[in-house]
Amino acid sequence: MTTITLNDAPHTGGLVEIPGFPPYDPADPVENAVITRLAGNWQRRAAVKRKEPELEDLFDAARPDYPERIVPFVGHPVWDGLPPEVRRSMLSWSWLAYNRHTIMAEQRIANPAFAYVIEGEFPSLGGPALETSLAQAMVDEQYHTLMHLNASTITRQKRGITLPDTVLPAPHIVHRHEELRAACSEEWQRKLTTLAFATVSETSISAYLHLLSDDPDIQEINSTTVKLHNRDEICHSAITGELAKTVYDFLSADQRRFFVDTMLTGLEAFVANDYRTWQHILALHGVTGADRMIAEVQQDAGRRNLVRDFSGLRGLLSEMDLLGQVDWPWDDEPAAKA
Repeated sequence: MTTITLNDAPHTGGLVEIPGFPPYDPADPVENAVITRLAGNWQRRAAVKRKEPELEDLFDAARPDYPERIVPFVGHPVWDGLPPEVRRSMLSWSWLAYNRHTIMAEQRIANPAFAYVIEGEFPSLGGPALETSLAQAMVDEQYHTLMHLNASTITRQKRGITLPDTVLPAPHIVHRHEELRAACSEEWQRKLTTLAFATVSETSISAYLHLLSDDPDIQEINSTTVKLHNRDEICHSAITGELAKTVYDFLSADQRRFFVDTMLTGLEAFVANDYRTWQHILALHGVTGADRMIAEVQQDAGRRNLVRDFSGLRGLLSEMDLLGQVDWPWDDEPAAKA
């Protein structure tokens, strides 16, 4: 029975590659521990039971789990007036919600779109090479799910959180995707809705992951998990971009307009602050004045989007010669890199 020996994996530059896993740096103790834990989980299921790496030993309780700088309420008197321990607890829940967003976007949007192609639902797409690439991407997404589940499990254990993540609502982008699909009257509209949202998610997720991947102040396990995930997404972005371009060429005029409009609706949902989730997190902590704070912050245009780097979808629409047909504030883009 074959097992994975991490030290024997092939090297690419300073990184190590294991089939099915993101490239990682074996000299980095956190990256090495995250990947070893993933490999151990799979080996225990497929082969002999072995001791799981002590990833928990790398947890630094003094560090926050999520960067307070990107919380939409920073600077509002209700948030700033909360006791530090309450804000720290809500940052832990923010990290759980971030993982939940990532997992559900992969499971409810990206993988279903890839499955549509493999199953032949888009006649313009197909062939062994594309189907193999999509199958590999779907495996990647399952590993990403495992990575984020592991990270949430450690956070829950170390922070003493007993409530399940499912007390939180579905992430905003997933909720919006399901809402739009339910409103569709034609099957082609439902399929294009999923492909449009997957295109947005996979071309924009690097910007979302970048919010945490390079943060030096938060829990290192968390930033490393996100960084490892992010290494796979450049390839996925290229794949979904090609899917979108190829499908678009075979659509009717009405279908093209629907597809482009739905991509912009998906982008709006993807980059927005998820106030439905924040409402639940604030309620869990009994924050007085939470509803007023949410209402006031939502009215503040400067706080509207969590992600402000739209370069992924903008680049794709430019390649498709569609930028002149869409209305989106692309000029906000540099603000994300400040």
